[in-house]
Parts: sequence; C-alpha cells; structure tokens
Amino acid sequence: MHIQIRLWLNRFESIAEMIIKDKNGNITISQMDDTIAAKERVIAWPRMGNIDLSMEALVSSLGAKIVMPPPNTNQALEIGVKNSIEGICLPYKLNLANYVMALEKGANTLMMFQAPGSCRFGNYTKMAQKTLKKMGYEFDMCVFDMYQSKMKQTLKAFWHVTHCLNPYRYYKGFSTGFNKAFAIDTAERLLFYTRPRELNKGDAEKCYKKWYKIIHETSSISGCKKLKKQVIEDFKTIPIDKDRVVPKVYLLGEFFVLLDPFANQEIEKTLGDLGVEVERQIFFSDWLEHVLKPSFFYKKESHRERCVRYAQDYMKRAIGGECIETVGDTVYGARNGIDGIIHIMPFSCMPEIVAQNILPKVSKQEDIPVLELVLDEQTGKAGNITRIEAFIDLVKRRKLKNIKESV
Repeated sequence: MHIQIRLWLNRFESIAEMIIKDKNGNITISQMDDTIAAKERVIAWPRMGNIDLSMEALVSSLGAKIVMPPPNTNQALEIGVKNSIEGICLPYKLNLANYVMALEKGANTLMMFQAPGSCRFGNYTKMAQKTLKKMGYEFDMCVFDMYQSKMKQTLKAFWHVTHCLNPYRYYKGFSTGFNKAFAIDTAERLLFYTRPRELNKGDAEKCYKKWYKIIHETSSISGCKKLKKQVIEDFKTIPIDKDRVVPKVYLLGEFFVLLDPFANQEIEKTLGDLGVEVERQIFFSDWLEHVLKPSFFYKKESHRERCVRYAQDYMKRAIGGECIETVGDTVYGARNGIDGIIHIMPFSCMPEIVAQNILPKVSKQEDIPVLELVLDEQTGKAGNITRIEAFIDLVKRRKLKNIKESV
C-alpha cells in the first residue's frame, strides 16, 4: 500500500501543473465550483457509515477546515424528505439533509463523488446543488468521478478544495485514511463474527465502540499502521463459543444502505442478536481499494470481477450501481455454503430493482433462501424485524436439517 501511495505521489507534480493550467484558463475542471478562496473553504461531505474516519483524516492532513454534519437520524430524514422530489431514493434524501445541516453549521464547500450507469447517483449532486441554491444557500460544489481517472481525478479534487501542494501531506492523508478504513472494516468483520458467538452479551459491541473511538483519535502514520493488528488481537480476547451452530447470511444490496446503520435500521445488530453471523459483501475499504488501486497491483481476482463471473448465467453485463454484485454474490454464496441471502435496497433504486427481479430465479435454481427488504422513510422497523425473524427461523431449520443429513 505504501509503495502505491508513493507511486501516486510521484505523479502528483505533473497533475498539479495540469490543474494550475486549468486555473489559468487553458483547461476547464468540470463540476468544480471556484468562487471561494481555498484558505476560506470550510469543507463537508455526506455521512455514510464509517467513511468519515478516512475522509476526515485525509482532508485535515491537507490543512483544510472541516464541518461534520450530525449522524443520520429521523431529524435528518425529515429535512431530506421535505426538500426532495417524490419518488427519489432514501440515500439522496439523507445526502441532501447532510448538506443542509453542514451548511447551517458553517460549511461553504461541499464534496461528493459520482459514478456512471443507470443509478441516479450520477445526478445526485446536480439535483442537490439546484435544490440548495433554491433554498438560498451559497457554496461551492466539488464533484469528482473516481471511476474516470481514479487517483488522478481524486488528487485533482482534493487539490481544488485545499490548494495543498505538499506531497508529504498527501502521503500522510492517504496513508492514515487508508489504514483507518482497513482497521474499522476489520473491526466490523470481527464484530459480525463474534457477536452471535460471545459468551457475555455485549462484549463484542463494547470492543467495537472502543476501537472506533481509538481509530478516530489516532492521527500519526505509525499509529494508524498498527491499528488493524491491534484490533484483531483485542477481539481475540473476547470469550466465545466456537462450537455454537451459527448460520451465515450474506447481506448485500445498494452501497449506501449497506454501509449506513440508520438507513438499514441497524440490521447487522438485529441479525447478530438473533444468533446469525453476517457476511456483508461491501465494505468501504474494499471499494476504496478497487477504485483507487492501479489494476497492475491486483494479485488476485477482485470482488467485482468475481461477481461478474458468477452472475454470467443470469445477467451478461453490469448496468450500474451494485446490481451485478448483488446477483453475483448471491450465486457465489449459494455455491459456497452460505445459509441465506438478505437483499436490502432503497425504494425506487433502479439497479437494485433489476437485481430484485433476477433473484427469485437465482434463489430457485441455486437453492438458497432470499429475503428482500425495501427501505424508505415509510418503512417500519418493527415490521422488518418480524420478517427477519421469520426468515432466520427458516434459515436455522435448513441448517440443522443439513447438519443432520450430513452426519
């Protein structure tokens, strides 16, 4: 990872020169407003799971001022629903609310990335920008498509909002940001494994919250490099029942609702409390590495490549969003001993609607139970918990039956 960062930084001077040409008017930087001086910028971005740990480490390392909107709550959802068009998806509503709350706290520069394909994610910031301007807010918007030129596009965006040209600051920012992402995602994976097996209820949750705080407060490069190993060693001290029969369920679907606990109604905790090990198929660190890591550094098949391969019998190409990952992971899970699939998606999410219509065929042909959960501001948690409990009863009965038949 450190070699990769150094290679990226070796190219930074030429990228910076290109950006300076943009400022002189020779080249236009698309979708990056420039009405606020860099030293006066106060930067914010939408909340989404643990992304803040990495973003805060990176942006603060570049010397920028930051405003963090509050975590997603019902208050944020009310703001988003009130100011959104009918039928738009839950992630957009929460993103818009994050922008509003950040602007109210003094932010004047909003950052967001986008992606191609049929997902409306590519138009989120354009829609939000128009809405916020109509609401009377003055700000700069910085939108960058990391799928176009990966690290080059990313460096351009961060230079644009900070005007930092110090390579060491970029090295520190990316090093601490990446290591924090790997550490917190490792803690989440261990939480999912430990929670249904722990002997003392709540031990895994306490350990995770402790390390979240430590990861957030660690700022040195050397300290961040040690975090992942320290997290692993600490989770090993939690007493667990290794012989307990614990069904494994893949949790998959749209990126935002998978990563944001408020949006998915803390489904991972619900499943863990029901004695189920969750294997979430999308983590921020995996996605970050896939998007930013040069392809020649891949030593094995990436998650996306695996999904494309396994989905071939049911869909021939990616259509945007996480559609092909949803289908591919379901097939992979069915063929590799996973006991059930829970597919979560925002209401009206176009790529996941396609996956939703393919999964019944996958479920039947691959012989794996699939539960569909569609989320928006009208979704009641109690109703979803009832459906989840019934589904897990089915999964547990199937697992016990399979164990008896194999004896």
